[in-house]
Amino acid sequence: MSRRTISVDTLARVEGEGALDLVIRDGKVTKADFRIFEPPRFFEAFLHGRDFREAPDITARICGICPVAYLMSACHAMESICGVTVDGPLRELRRLLYCGEWIESHVLHMFMLHLPDFLGYQDAIAMAKDHGDLVRRGLRMKKIGNALMTLTGGREIHPVNVRVGGFYRAPEKSELDAFIDDLAWGLEAAEQTVTDLAKLDFPEFEQDYHFLALRHPDEYAITEGRLVSNKGVDVSVPEYDDILTEHHVEHSNSLQSEFLDGERAHLGPLARLKVNHDKLTPRALKAAESVGLAEGSNNPFKSLLARAVETVFAFEESLRIVEGWQRPEQPYVETVPRAGTGSGCTEAPRGLCYHRYTLDEGGLITDAKIVAPTSVNQRIIESDLRLVAQANLDLDDEALKWRCEQTIRNYDPCISCSAHFLKLNVDRQ
Repeated sequence: MSRRTISVDTLARVEGEGALDLVIRDGKVTKADFRIFEPPRFFEAFLHGRDFREAPDITARICGICPVAYLMSACHAMESICGVTVDGPLRELRRLLYCGEWIESHVLHMFMLHLPDFLGYQDAIAMAKDHGDLVRRGLRMKKIGNALMTLTGGREIHPVNVRVGGFYRAPEKSELDAFIDDLAWGLEAAEQTVTDLAKLDFPEFEQDYHFLALRHPDEYAITEGRLVSNKGVDVSVPEYDDILTEHHVEHSNSLQSEFLDGERAHLGPLARLKVNHDKLTPRALKAAESVGLAEGSNNPFKSLLARAVETVFAFEESLRIVEGWQRPEQPYVETVPRAGTGSGCTEAPRGLCYHRYTLDEGGLITDAKIVAPTSVNQRIIESDLRLVAQANLDLDDEALKWRCEQTIRNYDPCISCSAHFLKLNVDRQ
């Protein structure tokens, strides 16, 4: 009986530190563990005893790529406890800030992290030598997203302008008007990106996923809505813990999540398209239809296309908000603490980001629960890896490693959020 081991000390082009162990016995994959060995960071624990107004700024530090998801989910949770509703221009401004994050994160993933897999390059630097115009387009698109976050959030990494009840400062009309030309360019660039990416060779791999995402009756859901799936789930955000549960597995420092019946949940752009395709903005819907994603896809490798469609949406939605912006007299709604438990759930670029907090009468946090989208997607990633590896055992070790890394990057995992990349061990006998 022969034995083969493949080791990849660092899996590049993802955020975080982890490893994958594949065990192959007699031509069958018997184990596919997506190990997250990055040390736990204990955000939930050190939120205990902190003032409720501190939660957005603290949790924004969980991630440098998708901080808006954390601070916004925290805000929604606190506002639900305190009985505060943020609407009108302030709600629009939150949506604009989130669009900025979707743009910068999706573009970073598409052009710099995932596209090299499809074009056969080790990284975006090598890819840029042959596809300079494509990379320059991506960098300019990402710069626009970052600039939107800076204006609305105070800075592009760990924004500081967001507070419970709204913002510390709302931008002037002239400040947002200055973005119109860039957003119009970005919208056309995003549409061209959909067209370009559709020409890629996507591996044939479709599964019967249980997609879960927020759904709103009037818009493509980002910050508000109900938890809806393609298999009949339709519950309010406070019922999150009634449908999903967390548990510890020996090979991961991140808790893994699944539906109560043990079924794996699939979060992210493919889930959002499956649940919300009818709520896409006009040009985003047209882009989706042009590449066969009008009703989503069950092929995780096409998450690259789904992110491109959502980038069209984010530019189109940003342009709508900027052109119709009316600055409010006050940038926030007064929020008075009260005892209670509340939850908030928003759509990070990678999927649902759930927060639940309990406050005492003075507004101090006595309990906190935060679930990152990668925590939920871990089990789907492991399932995909097992199936993809099994279907590609004829590949040599280097090619199999490449395909496994590509499979993981379908989910754009943020490992630090869930507990940097990948040590791959393949054990063949």
